[in-house]
Amino acid sequence: MKKGADRREARMPIQPGSMDRGPVEFQSRAAKRTGDILTVANPNVVTVPPTTTIMGAIKTMTYYGFNRLPITDAGTNRLIGFLSSVDVVDFLGGGIRHNLLKEKYEGNIFVGINADVREIMSTHLAYASEKTSVDDALKIMYERNVGGLPIVDEETRIKAIVTEEDFVHLIAGIKTGITVKEFMSPRVVTVSSQTSIEKVTQTIIQQGFRRLPVFQDRLLIGIATAFDIMRYLASGEAFKQVVTGHVQEVMEQPVKSLIVGDLVTIEGKADLGEAAQTMSEKGIGALPVMEGGSLVGILTERDFIRAVQERRGIIS
Repeated sequence: MKKGADRREARMPIQPGSMDRGPVEFQSRAAKRTGDILTVANPNVVTVPPTTTIMGAIKTMTYYGFNRLPITDAGTNRLIGFLSSVDVVDFLGGGIRHNLLKEKYEGNIFVGINADVREIMSTHLAYASEKTSVDDALKIMYERNVGGLPIVDEETRIKAIVTEEDFVHLIAGIKTGITVKEFMSPRVVTVSSQTSIEKVTQTIIQQGFRRLPVFQDRLLIGIATAFDIMRYLASGEAFKQVVTGHVQEVMEQPVKSLIVGDLVTIEGKADLGEAAQTMSEKGIGALPVMEGGSLVGILTERDFIRAVQERRGIIS
């Protein structure tokens, strides 16, 4: 398990109950009164100022295991932007942000990653107030399709943050009566183990998926994620093959070089609470769903947000 995953698990609240509980309606897992989002959100928020280098932000995210990093004004701590793992992938070769690296920095990865993070951060902000209910926070995350929601005061200063992982953890270890197959994503985009990292970045941006199952000789060997690409950069492994400094030298490596750890899967008939327990224990953000040895879908943290939003009574 990666260091970031360990740290992410450590910050989660300890859940009551166990796998032997019968079907419940989750009220015990989250308060539902106005303002009780703070009972779920984590007050220990890691932020960086906009003058932090892109590499500095990447190292912060990989160290803590974050897919999303708030960018705040150094003097006031007011929220001004976000950097996500997908933004980094976009910058490296996947989308519009790559034009900055290609044109402004002439493809030089060393110069590009030392630019200010404000050059690639997103300024389309989604956040909630300290008076927001759990239900309303879930609705914002669901409708805005965001994996992390800062909780701010009246001056937009960050006080806490709630993430997809927090809601997965709330469901972990109880029998929901909901199967994995009901909320998994049946549309799965896969890549070959020999696919270049550059092609993977393009696929992530074009298809809108943070995670891509990787096959080798028709055998599922792992999942490549936007976070894995960030970790590849932060570890320094990406630069071992660099001669000229051009980003192409970093991105031409095969995606199989990103695969770490053991493959963990689940069956479609498994309970959603069992899947959440597995994801929490393993520190992973997705589970390939298998039937008869074949991949039939993928269950991600985002699917739990959809589940609790669409099924009345889950944590409302």
